[in-house]
Amino acid sequence: MKTPHIDRLAHEGALFERAFHTTSICSPNRASIVTGQYASRHGIIDNVARGAMSHRLPNYHLELQKLGYETAHIGKWHMGNDGMPRPGYDHWVSYDGHGRIVNPTLCHDGKYLEHTGYITDIMNGLAVDFLEKRKGSKPWSLFFAHKAVHPDAEQAADGTVSFGKLGGYIPAERHKDLYKDAIFPKKPNMLSYDEVVKQKPAWKEIFKMRSEPASRQLLGAIHAGTQEEIRLRARMMASVDEGVGRILDTLEKKGELDNTCIVFLGDNGYFFGEHGLGPERRFAYEEGIRSPFLVRFPKLIKAGTRKKDLLICQDIAPTLIELAGGKPGPQIQGKSLLGLLKNKKTLWRKAVLAEYWAEQAYPWLIGMTYKAIRTERYKLIHWVNRGTAGELDELYDLEKDPFELKNLIKSKAHASIRAKLHRDLKVLVAEAVGL
Repeated sequence: MKTPHIDRLAHEGALFERAFHTTSICSPNRASIVTGQYASRHGIIDNVARGAMSHRLPNYHLELQKLGYETAHIGKWHMGNDGMPRPGYDHWVSYDGHGRIVNPTLCHDGKYLEHTGYITDIMNGLAVDFLEKRKGSKPWSLFFAHKAVHPDAEQAADGTVSFGKLGGYIPAERHKDLYKDAIFPKKPNMLSYDEVVKQKPAWKEIFKMRSEPASRQLLGAIHAGTQEEIRLRARMMASVDEGVGRILDTLEKKGELDNTCIVFLGDNGYFFGEHGLGPERRFAYEEGIRSPFLVRFPKLIKAGTRKKDLLICQDIAPTLIELAGGKPGPQIQGKSLLGLLKNKKTLWRKAVLAEYWAEQAYPWLIGMTYKAIRTERYKLIHWVNRGTAGELDELYDLEKDPFELKNLIKSKAHASIRAKLHRDLKVLVAEAVGL
């Protein structure tokens, strides 16, 4: 993929190689980013319309406002189906639900306006406008969230997804031939259903449901698990990268670039056929829970820095509050990254929690609730509602098996490791809830 401006953030800042989402799905994860809390604590556990709850989130922008910051949200919110302003922002632009890729209707500070054009380009322009038109010396914070690279879709209040009349992934017209005939390399864990269930028996029943006509029709609408799906999403990403370039140029012209902390990440991972999965991003394999995570801030970060520490998206809120001169409140469960970025000796987490509550968005997701623990070397996935006594659970040695192909859950040689991971998982789950 050609993303020169995003790559620039990594070259001129820090790349976190082990950054994770603790609930790898849009609404819960976005709530975790802005609150610094686990989904178990903030209560947004799925993509079902939870509008009232999303208006009450302890958003870190509320703290930045108290610290004298001018705050703005531009783009996707997707916690509740209404795009009306949420507390914590002086400026607001969003849309109802998933929004539309072409000719979207956007809510500007409570007033809905029709727009003509491609949503990524429109959003890039709005972000640049905010940066250019600001007046005075007041510090500012912009939360900029793209619709891309999601497909054009409609979502009912119960979370059920259907694809709109435009259908699926839509790149900008100028990018429609980008990556034409390109072949993205196949990964070792892109396997058939039969090959997957040999090591992952929890999926046997679910894969049968995915093979039914209605499921195949839904998946076919977005070319799920195919080379064309990868090409389409890569084309959509090109417009995002152009926007990053425009933002960097704007900050540079204003003399603010090196005085601005820029954090770049996705809101979840994604599967392109790994473990037989796609279009899911909800599951605890590396493709689902890991995220690109870049931070550019020359005052604090040496260019080309790479970090292997286990980071979670909840760390963003306390980091930015502390960077702004505040103190993260006791409700925040993440940890500030400033100590790591300053290379201070600090106690840091040795494991991260990933959790998911089965939902109704797709028929094959029913019953797939899990709790998982990921350490620097191992991963244990506990399927809460499938099998008995953990018989369908999964254990991987990521050092020897980075593609999670060999399930060690029944390995006698790993009995002590398995027992410890189960104990540590119970601790993480209790801490996430707040017990």
